[in-house]
Amino acid sequence: MSIKKILGTLVIVITLFVVWLFLKNDTKPLPVNVVLFDPLNTSYVVDGSSVTLVNGKAETSVAPGSASKMVTTVFGPPLSTDLNNDGKKDAVVILTQNAGGSGTFYYVATAINTGAGASGTNALLLGDRIVPQNTEVNNNQIVVNYADRKADKPMSTVPSVGVTTYAQLNGTTLEIARKIVGGGERCGGNMTTAPRCVDGYHCAPEPLSHLPFGDVGGICVKN
Repeated sequence: MSIKKILGTLVIVITLFVVWLFLKNDTKPLPVNVVLFDPLNTSYVVDGSSVTLVNGKAETSVAPGSASKMVTTVFGPPLSTDLNNDGKKDAVVILTQNAGGSGTFYYVATAINTGAGASGTNALLLGDRIVPQNTEVNNNQIVVNYADRKADKPMSTVPSVGVTTYAQLNGTTLEIARKIVGGGERCGGNMTTAPRCVDGYHCAPEPLSHLPFGDVGGICVKN
């Protein structure tokens, strides 16, 4: 056999060996004690009832023996973020529910990364037939922006009023929260939804302002 043929055979053998190593490592199974965090495959509590999603969807009977189904789905991709400052990525999800009628109700919920999988929280109602715009996390607080209708408008009206809902984890419970703002931003006032300062800051009267602090609030200053 010529040297040229020998070299060609070696190249083929080496190539096949490299491919075999790649496939062997690429298909290596996960250790048995590793559980993947997947917010699309866990349970959430919606209107007091536990709903278990499979690949982001669940169908349950509206009533025992009823052919009508309550369909729960995840709307859009989950937002990955650490919500409880434990170094693990959790998730914020928008859920929709429809029982076959005209109403489609939107909720915000979270999935906590326990290290042994995903643990879904309760879901907070956003509204019926709203138009979600974007979801983000600021100052460890969930901010959901969407369009809705004025209270006196019929459901046939196209949503055009911008609304923002703030939510925050309290342990393993998701709660509606007041907006959290940072240094130099406006805070306080006599409204129950008045913004509050982020940790390390407090609300103080605005310099040179002659308005009553208790009524109109002030600005966040460092402790």
